[in-house]
Order: sequence, then structure tokens, then C-alpha cells
Amino acid sequence: MTPNISFRQLLTFVEVMRTGTLSDAARTLGRTQPSVSTAISGLETEIGFPLFKRERKRIIPRPEAYYFLEEAQAIMDRFARSTRTLQEIGNLRKGKLRIACNPAAANFFMPQVLSDYLVGKPDLFVSLMMRSSTVVADWIASQQYDIGFGETPPARTTIQTQNFSFPCLCAVSMQSPLKDLKIITPEHLEGVPMAMLNEEHTITVKTSRAFETFGVPITKRFEFQTFQPALHLTSKGQCAVICDSFSAFSHRQEYPDRSDIVFRPFEPAMYLDMSLMTPANRPLSMLAEEFLGELGSRLGAYLAFQG
Repeated sequence: MTPNISFRQLLTFVEVMRTGTLSDAARTLGRTQPSVSTAISGLETEIGFPLFKRERKRIIPRPEAYYFLEEAQAIMDRFARSTRTLQEIGNLRKGKLRIACNPAAANFFMPQVLSDYLVGKPDLFVSLMMRSSTVVADWIASQQYDIGFGETPPARTTIQTQNFSFPCLCAVSMQSPLKDLKIITPEHLEGVPMAMLNEEHTITVKTSRAFETFGVPITKRFEFQTFQPALHLTSKGQCAVICDSFSAFSHRQEYPDRSDIVFRPFEPAMYLDMSLMTPANRPLSMLAEEFLGELGSRLGAYLAFQG
């Protein structure tokens, strides 16, 4: 039968061994001598053998007491470490964050927010994985990650979303004559080499539809998976690109002093819907909840960006 030993009994035993007498241990613990004696007797009853030899008013530790002391101190040390860990978790200074996001967010936005959030939190462990928005949604639905960020997925009972709609902007080089326009339309881009994402991407589909509506052909020169390389070529004057304001703001933040790009509103108005995603079937940790709030606040600044 497993002994039912209390932490109070262990603490009393360790203090008796340290001080050498019941009275000194009682004084240190702020308890009465009879209560200390009762705790030691109860401990001996639970483990099934005596730890001390009683001689008149003295107690003399048996060899077994010295052996048991090592175990008792180890248990108390582990308890103290666990208590500190729980306090750190409660103070949001210890724990794990598992984040998945699409390439547009993984290259700059998420690392930047993480870098600011982790100041003064050296014991937090963070897993940040970059995948397509579809994979990110699947990972959140299967509860593999705490927080996901990517293009808004179809409604699913396994995912909760906080949705954002980013207006699209047209990026042109500082050397382009289009930089002086307040608004850019497909007519302004006739004959201008364009960088675009793959044909299935939402913004590519919307851009193609906008050009068709205006009866303007697209001069497609480059095709990429993300907007980062497209914006780099735009800064060199080799193309123009229609991208979401999230990607535009990320580029401007990443290259504040080296970007030769001007961003202008594009009409007809187009938007890219993106979402912060969390598992619907389990609660978030306090840590994940706080970081989720930080992400939402930072995304507000991206929404306001107009170039």
C-alpha cells in the first residue's frame, strides 16, 4: 500500500533533521512542539518504520532518517521548482506558443510581433511554422497549433476566426510616372509589365477580372508564389504589382530606408480577406490568449496603411 505522506509532514521532518530538536523545529515552523511531534509520528506510521530513537526528551535520527532526508529534500526542491514554474506561467513568462502562418506573414510580420512580445520572457518556447493558408487552416482544425494566420478559410466548426479585410494597393517604382497619381486603375497600367501571383490566387483572379472590366490587356511579365520578390523587382523599376495592404505594409516596415516603391490605392476596389485562426474545440492557454490580442492590435495598423 502506498504511504499517504503529506507535504506538511515532509517539511516538519526536514526541519527536525536540520535543527536537531523538536522544540527548535517547532519554533522555526511557528508551531507547537506537540504538533511537530504528532507530524513526525504520523510520518513514521505511514512509511512503516521509525525514523528516530527517543531517549527521554531527545530524539536521535536513525540511519534510515538520513537516507530518507535526501529523498525528502529532493521532493521539496521539485515542489519549489514547480511552484516557481506555475508562478511564471501565471505571469505569462513561461510556456509554449505554437504558431502557423502563411509566407506573407512569416517573413516579417510574425517575427516582428514575436520579437517585441518576447522582451523580458527568456523562458518562452516558440514554434513558428510557415505553410500555405490551406495547410495552416488544417493544422488549426486538427489542434496541432495554438494560433494560425493566413487567408480566410471556408467556415469550419473546428476553427474560430478573427477576420480582417485588407484593401489592395498598386505598387510602382519611384521612377515610374504613375507615382504622381493619387489612384491607379487598369487603364493606367496598360502596357506596363506586371508581376502577379499564380493564376489561382484570389488577388490574381480579382486583378484579371478588373482588367477585363476595363477592357485592358494585362502585360504579365513575372509570376511568383508570394509578393516579396515581386515588390523587390518593382523597387528596381522592372514591373508594377497589385498587392494587398498587408504585404505592402510589411515591405515598408522591413525596408524603411531602402524601399524605392510608392503604394497607391487601386480601383476598382479589391480586398484580400485574412484571418487569425484558433482551434474551436479547446480553450487557449493564457499565454496564447495574450499573444492573440497582441496580434489583433498590430493588424489594425496594417489595415490603416495606404502607402
